[in-house]
Amino acid sequence: MGKTMRIALIADAFPPLRSSAAVQLRDLSLEMVRQGHKPTVMIPTPDINQPWLLEDMNGVQVMRLKAPRTKDIGYIRRTIGEFLLPFIMLRNLRKSPLANMRWDGVVWYSPTIFLGPIANALKKASACRSYLIVRDIFPEWAVDMGLLGRGLPYRFFKTIERYQYLVANVIGVQTPANLPYFDGWNSQLGRRVEVLQNWLAEARDVGCGISVAAGPLAGRTIFVYAGNMGVAQGMDILIDLAERLRDRHDIGFLFVGRGSDAQRLREVAKSRGLCNVVFYDEVEPSEIPGLYAQCQVGIVALDPRHKTHNIPGKFLTYMQGGLPVLASINAGNDLAEMIDREGVGRVCTDHSVDTLQRLAKELVDEIAGDTKVSARCRALSAKLFSPEAVVKQITAALVS
Repeated sequence: MGKTMRIALIADAFPPLRSSAAVQLRDLSLEMVRQGHKPTVMIPTPDINQPWLLEDMNGVQVMRLKAPRTKDIGYIRRTIGEFLLPFIMLRNLRKSPLANMRWDGVVWYSPTIFLGPIANALKKASACRSYLIVRDIFPEWAVDMGLLGRGLPYRFFKTIERYQYLVANVIGVQTPANLPYFDGWNSQLGRRVEVLQNWLAEARDVGCGISVAAGPLAGRTIFVYAGNMGVAQGMDILIDLAERLRDRHDIGFLFVGRGSDAQRLREVAKSRGLCNVVFYDEVEPSEIPGLYAQCQVGIVALDPRHKTHNIPGKFLTYMQGGLPVLASINAGNDLAEMIDREGVGRVCTDHSVDTLQRLAKELVDEIAGDTKVSARCRALSAKLFSPEAVVKQITAALVS
């Protein structure tokens, strides 16, 4: 083991939030402790009454800093809140017992793109190196999706994005296809961009409040989607698929989660009278293994207009749960090649419900005849997505 490092880990998602980013950051910080380091997670928390709150979570020091609300609010309020976020976090950190702490390394997680100023302040005060974990490339993906033009708001976000890259010594992206995006940044002396795979710690099956056997989908092969249902996912095609397969009484679709499109999708399924589709609100992350134990296929959905590449956190949870995937994603995404190469599902990149229907049927037939597909999924999870390797990679970058 190398020397013990005192690491500042800055993010805007951490338990009790239930997002995949919150789970990832929990797993990352716990693995840092396991490897003998001393991480302090700095997290904006709108719901506390004092400037700071220091907690211990299984050996991880968690510094909750009072900050504006940036989730589940309108775009304009959110943007203003995110812009002010790092400055208010820093001000409140300076009122805390950690105000003069020296750090051996600063690590921060994007999204959000707005944490650059607090990362830079800590890095400079401690004269240490910094590592930026980039999990999506914003604002580019918002332009691809048609959510943002290339006008003033885009230029504003672009400036913020460039600033956080300037602060980083090393940037870890989640797939090789993201590397060319950083060619200009990478050409400067002393900078490095590398692939940092997503990660997920082992999780026990502690049961789940959702019982498939007690509901209308009992006895069917279950296609499950668990996670955010928003614009970036492009999920209408999944409702179209369920409609195409409504006469297959051996197949059911289970949607679990929340998001800007969740209620609309429920209403669409209801208006079409789909008896093979069931929606549930999101469950605790600890219940996910118990949910997947009742299902046979995991669904990955990304809007086809995406041009950037990512490997969604839910793909990792499906692999860990031994579920092959039915993926509807953008063409050229590295994830498509991985699924085909490893034999862990089917991929549709033409956003055609005809193709998706054919692949769904193929997958149901394969599961019936191939007893090893679950083992292949679990093996891929163990090989690629362990927090152990990720912590070693990050800490090596902080000392080199």
